[in-house]
Amino acid sequence: MSLEIVILAAGQGTRMRSALPKVLHPVAGNSMLGHVIHSARQLDPQRIHVVIGHGADAVRERLAADDLNFVLQDKQLGTGHAVAQAVPFITADTVLILYGDVPLIEVDTLQRLLKHAAPQQLGLLTVELDDPTGYGRIVRNADGQVTAIVEQKDANETQRAITEGNTGILAVPAERLGDWMSRLSNNNAQGEYYLTDVIAMAVNDGLVVATEQPQDAMEVQGANDRRQLAELERHYQLRAARRLMAQGVTLRDPARFDVRGEVSVGRDVVIDINVILEGKVIIEDDVVIGPNCVIKDSTLRKGVVIKANSHLEGAVMGEGSDAGPFARLRPGTVLEARAHVGNFVELKNAHMGEGAKAGHLTYLGDAEIGARTNIGAGTITCNYDGANKYQTTIGEDVFIGSNNSLVAPVTIGDGSNTAAGSTINQDVDKSQLAVARARQRNIDGWKRPVKIKKS
Repeated sequence: MSLEIVILAAGQGTRMRSALPKVLHPVAGNSMLGHVIHSARQLDPQRIHVVIGHGADAVRERLAADDLNFVLQDKQLGTGHAVAQAVPFITADTVLILYGDVPLIEVDTLQRLLKHAAPQQLGLLTVELDDPTGYGRIVRNADGQVTAIVEQKDANETQRAITEGNTGILAVPAERLGDWMSRLSNNNAQGEYYLTDVIAMAVNDGLVVATEQPQDAMEVQGANDRRQLAELERHYQLRAARRLMAQGVTLRDPARFDVRGEVSVGRDVVIDINVILEGKVIIEDDVVIGPNCVIKDSTLRKGVVIKANSHLEGAVMGEGSDAGPFARLRPGTVLEARAHVGNFVELKNAHMGEGAKAGHLTYLGDAEIGARTNIGAGTITCNYDGANKYQTTIGEDVFIGSNNSLVAPVTIGDGSNTAAGSTINQDVDKSQLAVARARQRNIDGWKRPVKIKKS
């Protein structure tokens, strides 16, 4: 059966108290709606229809893609009215209805739900709750068959005692949907067109309502305010932590660890507290990451060690290399095997050869550094003249003295040395010693200035 997906994302979210549309508020570095779209795509639908309203331009601008059809709901008159806006665009056999503020829904749950969709049957996702306050209640007959959904504000005392709640997520035969939408009424406590009324219509039309439930109730939890948003964030992170631990990662404290992107890991990885992984991060076997590190869009090869309080973005660390504490590796940085970057060292668009070292208080930008070269403390590459950037090339087995300024473009040959305190603005040939500093003078009889007393 062909599939199309409708995601309802038109709500204002007044309880967020924000200028940002509710569905754009982030969980784990991605908008709530972005998470739902990501799950929807994994179901391989013909098309995804996103119903937008409040902040429509911002939502469209942030998430525009070829496989998304944005449908405007001018007035927010209820979930049924929202779905009705998408009906004219649907051509598939089955329609799956999702919500843009329910970001933790699992693909496996949706796949199980879709198995219930058929021409004479629809699939309804329900959830058992200790406290179903706020949820529509699933009404069943004596045989246990679903007969209707009653919203809390319309429910009587008996119905409110029901603990099976409606998630709003449906898989329905598309050919029926248009007819049901045309028959919806807003004769209820909210004066809205409820999508939930479809269930009673389906029963009256002789369809079977088959239910499915998520393994975890938090999968179907929405966020209407900042507190609920924080609850979703923490649950997402704990879920991500469990998955990594199942793959062989040691997390010193799963409650103090955040993933905000896509992470792949090897075995025997150790991650200390307060580590944040963003974007696409690849971590191979035997990597150790110290506390308070941020790693974004980077690759860590086997045996890498990152010490406390280091920040990596767009970097590749080779096998057995190490960085930190307090190291910063910016985009374009590559460390080859066993290279070392120490405390308060910053690299950008720099390539350090095998076994090269920069131990302390150094900036290396737009630089090529050969194998086994040692960069002394306080060294900087002067790679920017205020308009353009230039390359510094340092050969193999070079010793750069402390407190050097390397004025690019400049090349320092293999096996050469530069003296401490030098400003190197000319090329240095292989095996030469470069000394570029003012000659020291010691002046006898010099007297320190005396402070003049004010009258």
